[in-house]
Formats: sequence, C-alpha cells, structure tokens
Amino acid sequence: MIKKVTCLAGGVGAAKFLQGLVKMMPQENITVIVNTGDDIELYGLHISPDPDIVMYTLAGVVDEEKGWGIRGDTFNSLDMFQRYGLETWFKLGDKDLATHIYRTKLLKNGFSLEEVTQKLCEALGLKVKILPMTNEKTSPKIITDAGEMHFEEYLVKRGARDKVLNVVFGDVESAHPAEGVIESIRDAEGVIVCPSNPIVSIGPILAIKEIRETLKETPVKVAAISPIVKGATIKGPADKLMRGLGLEVSAYSVAFLYRDFLDVFIFDEVDRAEKDKIERLGVKAVTANTVMQSLQDKVELARFVLETLE
Repeated sequence: MIKKVTCLAGGVGAAKFLQGLVKMMPQENITVIVNTGDDIELYGLHISPDPDIVMYTLAGVVDEEKGWGIRGDTFNSLDMFQRYGLETWFKLGDKDLATHIYRTKLLKNGFSLEEVTQKLCEALGLKVKILPMTNEKTSPKIITDAGEMHFEEYLVKRGARDKVLNVVFGDVESAHPAEGVIESIRDAEGVIVCPSNPIVSIGPILAIKEIRETLKETPVKVAAISPIVKGATIKGPADKLMRGLGLEVSAYSVAFLYRDFLDVFIFDEVDRAEKDKIERLGVKAVTANTVMQSLQDKVELARFVLETLE
C-alpha cells in the first residue's frame, strides 16, 4: 500500500477524510497542503479557517456538531466585542481566539505562515505536516449581485444568500507556494485531492501556477474525491458557486475542473450513471461511499483511496 501521500485540502470535508487517513498510515507520512484563500483579518488578528479546522479535527478538539471551532468553547470575548460595538458575525470562541492571537504574534515577530502553522501543529501534538498553500496574503473575491466580497463575508455574514456571478482569484495567481509545498508533491507516492469545495477551497490552491504545473508533471497517481453527491453538497455553498460559474452541480463537473492533472476520480455510488461521462475526460472513474457519516466510513474511504492509488 502507498506509504507516503500528499493531500490538497479545504476545511470540513477534507478534515473528515483526513480523520480516516491517519488511521490508515503514520501521521508523519502525510503532508496536507491547505487552502489559505479564506484567511481573513478580524480584530487585528490573522485567522486561517481551513488550516484551523484541519488542525483542530486531527487534534481531536474540533466541535464536530458545528463543524468548526473548539468543542466546549465559550464566547465571552465575543460578547465584549459586541458590547464595544464591533461586528461579531464571525463566531470566534475564547479558546479559538488564543490560536489567532498566537498566530498573529508570531507573524509580527517575523515567522512565515508555514513556520507558524508548524508551531501550532507541534503544540497540538500533531505529526501530520500541514502546509499553507502560500506564505503570501491572498484574497480571492466572490462577485455577487450585491457586490464584491470576501468568501467568509459571503458565507458567514450574508449566509450565502447572494447570487454568485464570478469568483476572481487575482493575487492568488501571482503567489508562490509555501516552502515544502512543491517538494511534498514531488516526493509523494500518491497525491489526494480531498472532498472539498472545488471552487473556493481547492480552486485557490490550483490557482497558484507552480502547484498546478507540478501536479500535471508528477509521475505518481493523483486521485480526487468528489464533494458533490446526487447533485448536492454535503456541506457548504459549492453548489451555489458552481451554478454561479455556469457549471452543472455534479460529480462530473468536479472531475472536469481537475481533468488536466487527474488520474483517478472517486465519486459516490449513487452517481454511478456519470461514470462513462467522467471517463471520457481521460480520467479513471470509480465509485465508493463518500458521505462519511461515521469514523468507520472515513477509514473505509481512506483505505479505498490508498488502494486505488496503488
């Protein structure tokens, strides 16, 4: 079985898959390149939603019911922010705030985002190597009928209710991969694109030209797991974003977006009718249970993906 993998990841869906993957192989043999296109500054703090969800989940402290934040957290600081007249639409718990305060302090002291992420992982007892896609500040924009906005503003503040007209990556396209990102793809025995939003979670990672080119050039197999099941998302607004970009909400559309570097596409059994259409893209298409309702489901999917990469 594959012994060393590199994964491309967004937030919740990726974190669930990685929970299964760490049961199948040693953590130190896994590298995760995580989207930082969602990073945002609030209250003077640098917040990295996707890396934090992955870290918290693998450390066993995530609030699984919410899908974000730390289990059992309190929100006393947020109450005071509100009392001071500040906006509190982004729900930061008190323990969660400690992560952002520490990250911001280290960044101000000259550490790169990659170095900061490693320090946070070490403190949380993780041996998985989690890499931000870039050390540079990037800000993909969601263009809607209500104007241009940050993804977190679109999703959290406005509840994803605005009609999406476009997604603009802008400065992401000129960003450079963080240290270790390209090497992790080249050194892997297999690459896995986790079941994350293809537009705003995996999309920003792939918008960094050197990353996409490296995926196209790597001699090892690249597999992707569809986050779309039966024409809908398990969690998040991927369906609204895809429609806004003129894409059909389907497993096929996800495979289409990755077709230039993809070898194997794994999608849910309920969508097996799409198999022939996907394979016409020049991609091997296989079905599995991708919903991951239990830890056993996550482990079984991870096992299946590793076997597929053989």
